[in-house]
Amino acid sequence: MLSKSMQEALNQQVKLEAASSHAYLAMASWSDIQPGLDNVAEYFFTQSEEEREHMLKLMRFINERGGFALVPALEQPVVTFKSLKSMFADFLKHEIEVSSSINELVDQALSEKDYATHNFLQWYVSEQIEEERSARVLNDKLEMIGEDKSGLYLFDRDIMMTRQQGGKK
Repeated sequence: MLSKSMQEALNQQVKLEAASSHAYLAMASWSDIQPGLDNVAEYFFTQSEEEREHMLKLMRFINERGGFALVPALEQPVVTFKSLKSMFADFLKHEIEVSSSINELVDQALSEKDYATHNFLQWYVSEQIEEERSARVLNDKLEMIGEDKSGLYLFDRDIMMTRQQGGKK
């Protein structure tokens, strides 16, 4: 059985995962209308779906443990970006925020001696290591490319390989 405080904390994570899904959907839509960023758009459409799956996994866990998972109200995410580089910087910043939140949940689970929740959260800890690594690699590549159009072309072409190398399918 989840404590009231753990249920509330997990519901906050549900909201963060849902907000991530929305943010990445906005990034996908923006990329989709930019010339030559078809694969970047696809990357973020896929990221958005994945974050929604993370949210649903949390909701099911909360309910299975005797809690009540809430469907969160969400604010409008940022929908336009000044550049591809700034969008990917936001992506990395967001993944770091999610990692921090997961770490706080793990800490709370341990302090409450809620070992079932602690065990459940280990999947998210591993997932966030992978997500941050991927976001950092992509940001590093964009930094290296600068404004070189041929480099941006190759970045768009190769972005899905970065996803596969990170263990995503």
